[in-house]
Amino acid sequence: MNKTLLIIQREYLSRVKNKTFLLTTILTPLLFVLLIGGSVFLSMKGQENQRIAVSDSNGFFKDHLTNSSKLTFEFPQGVDTSNYLARGYSAILMIPKFEGTSKSNYILRSKKSIGIAAEGAIEDKINGAIEDHMLELAGVHRAALDSIHKESRFAALKSYQEKGSSASESSGQLAYIIGYASGFLIYLTMFIYGVMLMRGVMEEKTNRIAEVVISSVRPFQLMMGKIIGIGAVGLTQFLLWVVLIIILYSGAQYLIAPETMQQVQAMQQNGGMAMGGQTSAMAEKIYNIQHVFGIVNWPLVIGCFVFYFLGGYLFYAALFAAAGSAVEDIQNSQSLTMPITMPIIFSFIIMTTAINSPDSPVAVWASIIPFSSPIVMMARIAYGVPGTVPYWQLALSMLSLVVGFLFTTWLAGKIYRTGILMYGKKITWAEMLKWGFKKV
Repeated sequence: MNKTLLIIQREYLSRVKNKTFLLTTILTPLLFVLLIGGSVFLSMKGQENQRIAVSDSNGFFKDHLTNSSKLTFEFPQGVDTSNYLARGYSAILMIPKFEGTSKSNYILRSKKSIGIAAEGAIEDKINGAIEDHMLELAGVHRAALDSIHKESRFAALKSYQEKGSSASESSGQLAYIIGYASGFLIYLTMFIYGVMLMRGVMEEKTNRIAEVVISSVRPFQLMMGKIIGIGAVGLTQFLLWVVLIIILYSGAQYLIAPETMQQVQAMQQNGGMAMGGQTSAMAEKIYNIQHVFGIVNWPLVIGCFVFYFLGGYLFYAALFAAAGSAVEDIQNSQSLTMPITMPIIFSFIIMTTAINSPDSPVAVWASIIPFSSPIVMMARIAYGVPGTVPYWQLALSMLSLVVGFLFTTWLAGKIYRTGILMYGKKITWAEMLKWGFKKV
């Protein structure tokens, strides 16, 4: 046990004390924010304003075909398919004669593709113009219809999940976000830290350090120490991210006007009801966000996330370590890592289904099987325990993951003992499994 603790200490401290660890811990959240913000900014800037000439055979589209920030419709005289480019238009829209409700083809001609988003927007604008014209013929004004539609949007749906004789408020949208984000983080970290462990094993094999270590430590102890040590690095990084988010959240509150925060507190004391109609829109948004986040069982969600974060990593890290012990460079490891990465990718695909249908048979069984439970179960837990996820399913999932981790660590240790001493030979998983199950 002391040897295992020494290995854990070495693996943990050698990485945590590294400057790269501190930089990645601080910069990774900022990089994600910049990446998302940059993508949105570039997507908005990348959309050119399309100036479209319209050839209308009906005469009413000019009054009903509305412009937008990215689409400008004009009805010039003497513009056709032969000269629209020379007249400064990016495309020409030819509208056929409107005959009742019969379907017609509306032709858009352009020199280059204007993109699927612009095509969909133009089609929506055409259908909207036809709808406006038909409403006008029926004696209904669009302005009156829009006013009624806007004023009628006062129903607020609140969802409650029954728990025995009581019921608690729930939010399907927030559960979707939490489930997807949790599953994606576990999916990402299993790849990152699994490959990190595999590279560490490969380096020790190349430098022949492992030959010295293996002579004084049992394979299971060595595997357990390396896996837990690197897993603790990942958990430390995650906890630092949580602390950073809390600090940013606390700092953001000081940027909000005191009057707005007072209004939020007043709404909290009155069950969300505005006092005398004096509550600002910003205060209502802040209250709604706090209220929705307040109905989540955060101790359960965070506790399960930590368990499945570590359990998923420990389960797959042992397999990555076994693959690393059998190869000498990263190029030869690709054929061995494919059987490990495919279940992780497949689990992520199932998760995208589970967050929409958490009670489906595929989601239930995938949340119990150790190969997929770390990712899929988190997508289900966000919808509630024991409502969506019964206690027996959660217990069985956790137990199977622990047993699976112990098994893969034991198997990886036996493979490591043989593979770490093999040089200059291409190894397959069939041969590695023989090493794992052979009697010593």
